Amino acid sequence: MADDFAKAVDDGLRLSKRLYFGKDRAVTPPRSPATMEKPAAAAAAALAFLPASPMAYAVIPDPSVVDNPDIPSYQPHVHGRCDPPALIPLQMNGIEVEADCELDTAFVRVSGSWRVHCVMGSKCCDCRVAIPMGEQGSVLGLEVKVSKRSYVTQLVAVEDKKDIDKAARAEDGGYLKPHIFTLRIPKVDGGSNISIKVCWSQKLSYCNGQFSLSVPFTFPEYVTPAGKKISKKEKIQVNVDSGTGSEVLCKTTSHPLKEVRRHVGKLAFLYESEVLTWSKADLNFSYTVSPATMLGSVLLQSPSMHDFDQREMFCLYLLPGNQQNRKVFRKDVVFVIDISGSVRGKLLEDAKNALSTALHKLDPKDSFSILAFNSEVFQYSTSMVLATSEAIKGAIEWINNNFIAGGGTDILQPLNKALDILSDCQGSIPTIFLVTDGTVEDEKHICDVMKSRIKKGGSLCPRIFTFGIGAFCNHHFLRMLAIIGRGQYDAAYDVGSVELRMESLFSRVASIVLVDIVIDPLDDLEVEMCPSRLPDLSHASPLTVFGRYYGNFPDHLQVKGISADWSTHVIDLKIRKAKDILLDRVFAKQQIDHFTAQAWFSEDKQLEEKVAKLSIQSGIASEFTRMILTEADEVTKATEPAGSDKAPRKMPDPKVHKQIMLRNLCIGFGNLTATVENVPPGAEQAKLPEAAEILVKAASNCCGTMCKHCCCMCCIQCCSRLNDHFVEVMVQLCTALGCFGCLECCSICCSGND
Repeated sequence: MADDFAKAVDDGLRLSKRLYFGKDRAVTPPRSPATMEKPAAAAAAALAFLPASPMAYAVIPDPSVVDNPDIPSYQPHVHGRCDPPALIPLQMNGIEVEADCELDTAFVRVSGSWRVHCVMGSKCCDCRVAIPMGEQGSVLGLEVKVSKRSYVTQLVAVEDKKDIDKAARAEDGGYLKPHIFTLRIPKVDGGSNISIKVCWSQKLSYCNGQFSLSVPFTFPEYVTPAGKKISKKEKIQVNVDSGTGSEVLCKTTSHPLKEVRRHVGKLAFLYESEVLTWSKADLNFSYTVSPATMLGSVLLQSPSMHDFDQREMFCLYLLPGNQQNRKVFRKDVVFVIDISGSVRGKLLEDAKNALSTALHKLDPKDSFSILAFNSEVFQYSTSMVLATSEAIKGAIEWINNNFIAGGGTDILQPLNKALDILSDCQGSIPTIFLVTDGTVEDEKHICDVMKSRIKKGGSLCPRIFTFGIGAFCNHHFLRMLAIIGRGQYDAAYDVGSVELRMESLFSRVASIVLVDIVIDPLDDLEVEMCPSRLPDLSHASPLTVFGRYYGNFPDHLQVKGISADWSTHVIDLKIRKAKDILLDRVFAKQQIDHFTAQAWFSEDKQLEEKVAKLSIQSGIASEFTRMILTEADEVTKATEPAGSDKAPRKMPDPKVHKQIMLRNLCIGFGNLTATVENVPPGAEQAKLPEAAEILVKAASNCCGTMCKHCCCMCCIQCCSRLNDHFVEVMVQLCTALGCFGCLECCSICCSGND
């Protein structure tokens, strides 16, 4: 889908050559990557056409409407249509971005204005909005104003999800890639302006006590308005609230931000300028919060009147500090790697490279083992092996010889073997590192087995870290396994990020500094915590816990855990009232993910309803809600803030509100069929257009009446993927054979023989 999008933008830029802007300037599109011969180079160049900043495009199925609405060029009529439609990037008039960094989450708001500069004033076209986001981004809402109309997105609770997903069309909106959200705005007049406001949340990256924010903000040259050089307004605002009450220091910034406000634990920066060309770099901002030692704090907050859950809220925030010489635990790690038939090509090579990097991060005192699995299990060793340089070299050689993609997927057998191998480990943190790209039928049984076996292991039971690849595996199952095993979960929805994400997750395994964490005392409270089982604290990420409670919160609170020297480490927590930070908003995504995994495992309908309410209240999509685009009028303008309803919104009446249903914005609960068929991640087949579906269906029916002939449906699907030059050669060959047949027929008829 992303490749089709890039191709459509390339076509749109070529089509924009028809535009004429007078004698001041003519728009020249960038060189097309299609002229490059090497596939890798062409693919890299195609990525340049994917949005690296908020963008708007004109959807052009009919190229004859392309013209300057202000200065008609009266060009010759263009016959034919663009199929799929071309995408012409619209010129941008102004852009503002504001980012609120709260605890470990950033809330980004972008406001911009674009002009439909490429369509005749008497014509109209659809427009497509593309919003790239940062780390683990989630769209919270979008508002569009054009002419006398306005559109807003909202989440609604749904009951029959299958029928709704069938009705939703890919071109209406959804995720182009895991970090790029798109939306179609219908029938925008040529020459009109489009105002867009969008908000999303994303995680702040953390390394060595330093938080980093990265917002896509690199604009291509062709979105700069044509004509005389007119200055344009560009504004960036960054607000930081650490929530700890500790000093905050700005470390790096990509743009010339000026400090405008400083309080204890808070900072505010502003950049505002008149520019001739738009920003050519992403917005990068980093700051430090914690001192050299571990730091913990608790924030308390009462719910708002619109909150459907009226219990009191608290959040525990534990920072590991930036002491690089702090002792970490010795590790016993069993790598459980999926090598089924779907894990092939570059995906397998990336997994091997990430595993090799992880092995080199082990200390000589650590130990490891490797299990590769498909329908069978292949063991590197029957026991743990010390991570010496010779052992790591031998393990990498074994990986290269035995990591051959093929077979099905069986997850329970290798997990049981991994627990058996770790059963005799002492004086270390036993860890299972599971990597898979598929789903299996017995996932809930696997969770039950792991829960039972880990419970028998006592406090220092094996930790389970899980990593999912692509859209076919059940990510909620993997998250549930991590919850049961007091580990952590991560994923690479985009197969191109497998190596980077795997290394990031293992860095948390390799830097654990505090285990068996408990909060004392909370016995007198009726508490619900998320996560329900506290994971370990590592140098690579802070530990955050959100909870709801009834009762009187204690005046003093401590966190106790076991440090790497096996002594009990106690941290006194500072308890403060949260004023400017909305805790339910900051931890909404964490709650939705946690409760969705529990709802899947327990099949609890009440939990599903709770997730739907959380989703609608926070604006974050879930498996039990769907996003719709609603056209709002002046009377019933749908711009209510998130959380204004105590009950889940039902589907608006389509007779009153014009609405567009979007596809499911979440990953789903796995694809067993794709796993069984070993379909590789990223090879999702796009749904055929309705007319093509009818043709294929009709063609497939005729196969029953044509005995001993090839399948017409297969022929249509096969021919749709043939190279154009190959098709031309085959047509010419068939024509030549036909001519020879005609000549033979003529020779027989004219020879005079009976």
